[in-house]
Amino acid sequence: DDQIERERASQRLSGGCCALAAVYLMGKFYVANAGDSRAIIIRNGEIIPMSREFTPETERQRLQFLAFLRPELLGKEFTHLEFPRRIQPKELGKKMLYRDQNMNGWAYKKIEEDDLKFPLIYGEGKKARVMATIGVTRGLGDHDLRVFSSNIHIKPFLSCFPEVRVYDLTQYEHCPDDVLVLGTDGLWDVTNDKEVAGVVMEVLTSYEPNDPCRYTMVAQELVVRSRGVLKERGWRLANDKLGSGDDISVFVIPLGGPGNYT
Repeated sequence: DDQIERERASQRLSGGCCALAAVYLMGKFYVANAGDSRAIIIRNGEIIPMSREFTPETERQRLQFLAFLRPELLGKEFTHLEFPRRIQPKELGKKMLYRDQNMNGWAYKKIEEDDLKFPLIYGEGKKARVMATIGVTRGLGDHDLRVFSSNIHIKPFLSCFPEVRVYDLTQYEHCPDDVLVLGTDGLWDVTNDKEVAGVVMEVLTSYEPNDPCRYTMVAQELVVRSRGVLKERGWRLANDKLGSGDDISVFVIPLGGPGNYT
């Protein structure tokens, strides 16, 4: 992240990206995630999460705590408090539910002038944004990202530090159908863990266990099914729901089985 910042002037590059990495070292997988990509292990049909997404919703308390400690980062335009809905000027003096960085539940407070500011975290699910700008809260880059038509920087709220989870391969006897799946949010937006596991099992069983191409074909099938088919109303899945409009990258890595290939 520091290198990206140093090179942005000379390379004239802007923007940023999420990062999901898997490192195999001395019998263990270390999976590091910074962003909204996801990794799961499928072992004997069981799904084992190896990451969690970092979004304005999942990191609400971290973001609000930073804003509480450094209110100058909000540029006098935002509030770190969260309300069930956007407050209207006519509601000044009334009571409304709210929560801050210390609260999981909700409490009542009297609405004041400062509460009319735009919330630090706005929206729900995939539509949740930090300062109405970005929907992920960890990743690399985005040093120049600002709130639209302002000088308020988003970067202080974005962390480049990943969460790391460890999986010890020596604790289990793995078969050729046990895999680690790494995917960007374009996959997981429309395909859940169980559906991914179903595709993995379906495709793997149609190939010989010692065929190394079987894992590439699983990744390809996951991409194709998540994108869907182009119809008059856009990309559609088999159930006619919208396909993923995001980029989709998938890796399927075998955890066991024949060692005649690399």
